[in-house]
Amino acid sequence: MGETILKMQGIEKHFSGVHALKSVNFDLRAGEVHALMGENGAGKSTLIKVLCGIHKKDGGTIEYLGKEVSFHNIGESQDAGISVIHQELNMMNHLTVAQNMFIGREFMKNGLIDDKAMEAEAQRQFDKMGVKINPAAKLGDLTVGKQQMVEITKAISRDCKLLVLDEPTAALTLPEVEELFKIMNELRDKGIGMIYISHRMDEINRISDRVTVMRDGEYVGTVNTAEVTKDDIVKMMVGRVIMGEQKTCSTCPADADVILEVKHLNAGKEVKDVSFQLRRGEILGFAGLMGAGRTEVARALYGADRRQTGEIYINGKKTKIKTPEQAVKNGICYLSEDRKRYGLMLDKSVTDNSAIASVDDFIQGGLINDKKMRNMSAEANAKLRTKTPSMEQLLKNLSGGNQQKVIIARWLMKNSDIFIFDEPTRGIDVGAKSEIYTLMDELVKQGKSIIMISSELPEVLRMSDRIIVMCEGRKTGELDISEATQENIMQLATMREEN
Repeated sequence: MGETILKMQGIEKHFSGVHALKSVNFDLRAGEVHALMGENGAGKSTLIKVLCGIHKKDGGTIEYLGKEVSFHNIGESQDAGISVIHQELNMMNHLTVAQNMFIGREFMKNGLIDDKAMEAEAQRQFDKMGVKINPAAKLGDLTVGKQQMVEITKAISRDCKLLVLDEPTAALTLPEVEELFKIMNELRDKGIGMIYISHRMDEINRISDRVTVMRDGEYVGTVNTAEVTKDDIVKMMVGRVIMGEQKTCSTCPADADVILEVKHLNAGKEVKDVSFQLRRGEILGFAGLMGAGRTEVARALYGADRRQTGEIYINGKKTKIKTPEQAVKNGICYLSEDRKRYGLMLDKSVTDNSAIASVDDFIQGGLINDKKMRNMSAEANAKLRTKTPSMEQLLKNLSGGNQQKVIIARWLMKNSDIFIFDEPTRGIDVGAKSEIYTLMDELVKQGKSIIMISSELPEVLRMSDRIIVMCEGRKTGELDISEATQENIMQLATMREEN
């Protein structure tokens, strides 16, 4: 690692009476990957926005490349060589790769945009990075991983000296994660400093040189990654040690009633003859690689997507479910992996988001009893320890973990019997994960049943009583938790159908 290229000291930030950053310190060296960690709401994103000029700091100093700076907007920080790769990419899918890379700085010829010249320069940049992407391809046709590589290459083409990666692997496949880490190591060798924000502990141990931890807007400390354990970092983040060992035996009685049975479910090319049972008080894990068809099974079961064939039995009775409304009436709720697209109303309040599925329960004399709705919403969110200034707070102002809790509160209010959790902890911190795990355990103790889809094998092994494994739309295996290992799950997850 080289000389210090960034030094932030005593950074302060207030929002409408909320003390968001309290004398925060952070520094970055050339050729270093410095992880920035903390629970949702710890202040990580606010600190980055202060650095980039999106927010104006209320106190403290920022030194960049040896000079004190105060950027007024993101354009100024980009011109200075600071680039941010956000978790949710802000790109234009209808334009080509090259057009996206040079947006706002297009190559011109005779008063017209010179696409050929931009494609040639984009190809040159990709060759330097060792990335195989067609500059003339439409960006929307690329995988998320390739789109991310476009953003990184775009940043490097602007003579980037400091790169911020915010949850970069959240939507990537394992091969794409490997490709990302390869690129990051090459950038490190070139002396580029990187701030890496992630909740995935295994990644932090593997890719970072140092870790800085924040908690409740305050600086907790900075440690060398090689000198600390995962538990050390977690304790810094949440102020306590969170244990999470693999479940060794099922907590669901062997003679528990079958509450849900799915027979020979088929839905397009993604779901092929899938059958399974779910027992009362059981957590049934669904494992598999991305594209295995797990989400498609959940959506077909929930009535969100059309199924060609298949039978659904609830408590032994054959049930017709063609729409989400019919699923909800039959006691099934679904928490989508894409909560912002399918689960949240970001411009509505916490109360509105919590109560939307139960509005009929609050109608008295043709009018909605707002007080009752607000009180029950508050009670459900209190059980989950949702952090919000008030129940009238707009959901878009809450952290990702707290947004997830609001969706869970919605279905607690509806008193559903079958919960489908699709990637329940994606994008949320270790503390919030622990709280959601505790909630899931409490739900099954109450006799609720859970289908949990997760791409994180440690999560599947920690929570499940049984595990269904899928590959290319087919069920390739079923394991009791007592016999499940990461190795035999991965064997089943890669068991392709023989032609």
